[in-house]
Amino acid sequence: MEATVLNPVQLQLLQMFSQIKTNEGMRDLQNVLTEYYAQKVSRHADELWDELGLNQRKLDELCSIHERLPYK
Repeated sequence: MEATVLNPVQLQLLQMFSQIKTNEGMRDLQNVLTEYYAQKVSRHADELWDELGLNQRKLDELCSIHERLPYK
């Protein structure tokens, strides 16, 4: 079996995680991580919105498109 070498970030996380002793602590950590990644996704979506020049009118147009592939 090969030994896994952990990088400094992984080691730091393991040290932090070792302090969590309860289910409540685990849920708190899950909530923090979920919020962190939700914010990252939201920022990225905002950047794409601006980059693509989207607005509500264009979004409404996209929602009304009914393109389908022909049946074979």
